Amino acid sequence: MEQRTLLALLVFSSLIVLAEAQKPAIEIYSLHVDCKVTSRFAHTVITSRIVNRANESREATFEVELPKTAFITNFSMSIDGKVYPGVIKEKAAAQKEYDTAVSHGQSAGLVKIRDRKLELFHVSVSIAAASKVTFELTYEELLKRQLGKFELLIKVRPKQLVKHYQIDVHIFEPQGIRFLETDSTFMTNELTEALTKVQNETKAHILFKPTIDQQKVNPELDETLLNGDFVVRYDVKREATAGDIQIVNGYFVHYFAPSEMPVFPKNVIFVIDRSGSMAGRKIEQTRDALLKILQDLRPEDHFSFITFSNRVEEWKSSLLPATEENVASAATFVQTLFARGGTDINGALLTAVGALDKAEDLPERSVSMVILLTDGQPTSGETNVEEIQENIQKAINGKYALFCLGFGFDVSYKFLEKMALSNGGIARRIYENADAALQLQGFYQEVATPILMKIEMQYPENAIEGLTKNNFALFFEGSEIVVSGKIRNELDLLPVEIKAQSHTSDLTLKEEANVKEKEQIFQDQRYIFGNFIERLWAYLTIQQLLEKAISAPEEDQKALEAQALELSLQFSFVTPLTSMVVTKPADQQQGELANKPTEADNEKPSNRLVGTFLKKSTSGPLGMPSEDVLATSRMRAGSAPGRWAELQTVSSRKLFSGVSRLMGGVRAQPVVDEHPQFLLELAKPSETICLNIDGKPQPSVHLLSDPEQGLTVMGKLGDGTNQFVEFRINYVNPPVQIHVSTDGIVVSHNNENTRLPWTESATSTIQGLRVSVEKERSFTASLPDTVTVKISLVKFPDVFLGLYFLDTNHFSDKVSGALGQFYSKAQFRDNSNTNQRADERLLTVSGSEHKVSRMYKKDYRLESARGPVSCWSIDLTP
Repeated sequence: MEQRTLLALLVFSSLIVLAEAQKPAIEIYSLHVDCKVTSRFAHTVITSRIVNRANESREATFEVELPKTAFITNFSMSIDGKVYPGVIKEKAAAQKEYDTAVSHGQSAGLVKIRDRKLELFHVSVSIAAASKVTFELTYEELLKRQLGKFELLIKVRPKQLVKHYQIDVHIFEPQGIRFLETDSTFMTNELTEALTKVQNETKAHILFKPTIDQQKVNPELDETLLNGDFVVRYDVKREATAGDIQIVNGYFVHYFAPSEMPVFPKNVIFVIDRSGSMAGRKIEQTRDALLKILQDLRPEDHFSFITFSNRVEEWKSSLLPATEENVASAATFVQTLFARGGTDINGALLTAVGALDKAEDLPERSVSMVILLTDGQPTSGETNVEEIQENIQKAINGKYALFCLGFGFDVSYKFLEKMALSNGGIARRIYENADAALQLQGFYQEVATPILMKIEMQYPENAIEGLTKNNFALFFEGSEIVVSGKIRNELDLLPVEIKAQSHTSDLTLKEEANVKEKEQIFQDQRYIFGNFIERLWAYLTIQQLLEKAISAPEEDQKALEAQALELSLQFSFVTPLTSMVVTKPADQQQGELANKPTEADNEKPSNRLVGTFLKKSTSGPLGMPSEDVLATSRMRAGSAPGRWAELQTVSSRKLFSGVSRLMGGVRAQPVVDEHPQFLLELAKPSETICLNIDGKPQPSVHLLSDPEQGLTVMGKLGDGTNQFVEFRINYVNPPVQIHVSTDGIVVSHNNENTRLPWTESATSTIQGLRVSVEKERSFTASLPDTVTVKISLVKFPDVFLGLYFLDTNHFSDKVSGALGQFYSKAQFRDNSNTNQRADERLLTVSGSEHKVSRMYKKDYRLESARGPVSCWSIDLTP
């Protein structure tokens, strides 16, 4: 009996030890997201509490994905009770302080752009065994109304089960909440039980508090379901025709969003880039989006298309009304769009403006606009960006609105943004994702329904100071105008007068706000944070000053930035002009910087520099390549086979040399290695792998099989080269076999073979499977809702084939093979060695552990072929 009892105790003890061993060494035991939204202004505090359960020092990491529109206002770490606060300083001063304190040069930055909506804040600190650390990040943003609703986005990604996990969202809208909904990309029936919502006329509280069991993927695994978006959408009630005014402590905010008004007819010209770099997926997605947009045109609208490469072509000689017949004709034209040649942005836009200037029989009260879509730098016609901006502004002269859409990261966003803001429009980057067509459609929907123009919001001049922008060229249905300022004198009543033009008449709207009554609304609201309208005013003023500086002359630009800097420091906002110095314990790296990245920061080095240095000269400053070199490299589609790769290598080498000198030698020049055999873009985790498979040439290598996708890929190394020269792709449904070699492509179906040479472009569809060849460049095989297989033909310095996959989120968890295993069984983790370098990680794949290093490799992918790619490099032996 005693022996059995002892055995039971030993078994029970071993189970406890096993359970403890399964717990992460660095455990997040509490994670709280607390968000207070008061009259659209959101104040979010994220608190993460972590304990080191190991018996040695370990690195604790705090990662938060926050909206791009938000400003960080505070960050602190508390280690065993000692607080290490973040300090916000002027950006140049903070950088100088960092460079003085740290001998190895410039910081990589703690904040980076994650995707089109989010930025990633990342900080790590080493903590001793059994120690605890508390991270706290605060950020603020003004929620923007789009398509009739406000959206609050909270990214949920704890990466482990959390004992105390909680999201609190408090909303207070004095106008009244018209509707409120929550949405999530990870919600299950079990998690729904952890979500509660309490709402009355003006307030709402949303609580999401899942238990550990509710967080689990399944009861047997300690894997978390919490990975995705948690979204709150709502709108407010509107009664007063002149909008709603709210006042707190001498600051006011005025919201104006009329509805149910007649829509102006639009005269819109779509200016579409069809240069060589738009080939493949980009032009396909553009075609898909335009076909949908055509269906959204109203019968009273007029429209036309201008397409451009190195040549500018008009679809029709004049704008046409959007009749069924004309829309059908346009749809036929859109389906014929293909890509080749250079990029004459200047000529295309001037042609569009000229078409609007000479247009006849347009509605008397209508809105005219030009929508430009391009993916690169100007390389034909006028190529000096400053000349182009000046030409277009002179031609438009305030008559029309120009909207600029930049497709991908090979375009200078600064160039497009300045041109759009100088001409009454906005710029937007379209990210090269599977939903790019939806992004294009979404943008058009935002500007598709203009209901007011020439809006003037007038307030008593002697009673208001610090007034934000109060004149607006256009107002689109579903959006909202926001004006804020400081009330200078003791006022009992704050009058406002709005003048605007609607489709049918000129409008004058008047409203008076009782100051004391308005201030009383916000009394005794305990969960409302501080002087939120004053902070809202500062937030809005900084954004508008920075936006105005983009298109201002140089002397005005400095004055505007100085004002924005002063406000940023006064209200503790991390903006593009300030940095937060994150302090750490004395024995660790000091003074890391958290900067506010801009959209242009996410571009490849070559494109940022092109936007800055592109001048009419034969040699570039600071060792940069000349305009001719850059323009020629842009026209890779028209180059002789292999010439593009040669130019790319030369340009990249010069660009990185220029960057190194520009930074005063503080940043080491990246060492660009040779092409890898394979480039794998992983969805989970979001990382890029550069993979080489060691071994002698053999009949075939099993690269990938996915039974649920019905897809198998085999490959063969070439003789005398360490690159792959043949691939065999087999599909189950439809039963198609594809043999791709450097000599050409053979497609087999029902015992019939079709040969597709590399020397000409071709497309074919077999029972939904679309195969296409882009002349001398690439092969693509795609099925709806499945992974897309792409193969680049590389001719310099060696001839080989570069295989890669798109839409990899469609891979199932059963995918296998030398490449397939990375899409289902790859896990990154930090080395237990505390001296691990930042450019080294441990990668576990199918039970095998590999030490990987961050390296720069040549990129053979067409979607991103502009210089080197930063990736985790690994060698495998099959």
